[in-house]
Amino acid sequence: MADFREQRAAVKFCFLLGKSGTETLEMLKTAYKDDAMGKTQVFEWFSRFKNGEMSIDDKPRSGRPSTARTHEDWFFHHDNGPAHTALSVRQFLTKNGMTPVPYPPYLPDLARCDFFFVSSNEKRHERKKRQRRCQAFQKMNLDKMK
Repeated sequence: MADFREQRAAVKFCFLLGKSGTETLEMLKTAYKDDAMGKTQVFEWFSRFKNGEMSIDDKPRSGRPSTARTHEDWFFHHDNGPAHTALSVRQFLTKNGMTPVPYPPYLPDLARCDFFFVSSNEKRHERKKRQRRCQAFQKMNLDKMK
């Protein structure tokens, strides 16, 4: 793909020479072939130049800046341990008299009831019935683990 900044400079050059947008587009297609800017882009840049904005740089985009590829974020995300197994969390729970609900190790054929069995499209009474079944199932499994 051709550098669009280079093509913008060519569009500005044609604008300063007094060429039309259509003539400029044909010249770009001749020079860059399939990598040429589109008609809309050429006329957009012509419009900017007519309004006195002579910079060929893009306008800054609004929105949140991307931080997902920074080195610090990579370590931050991969340095997190599971919260329920961290020593400090277990000590806090023990000190305050709370016992975490024991879950079996990850098994692909076992799914937690509250996530997979309760659909958001169900009617309220059907959802409550399924929640009661799941709670009974969990209680039964907890009793077996003791």
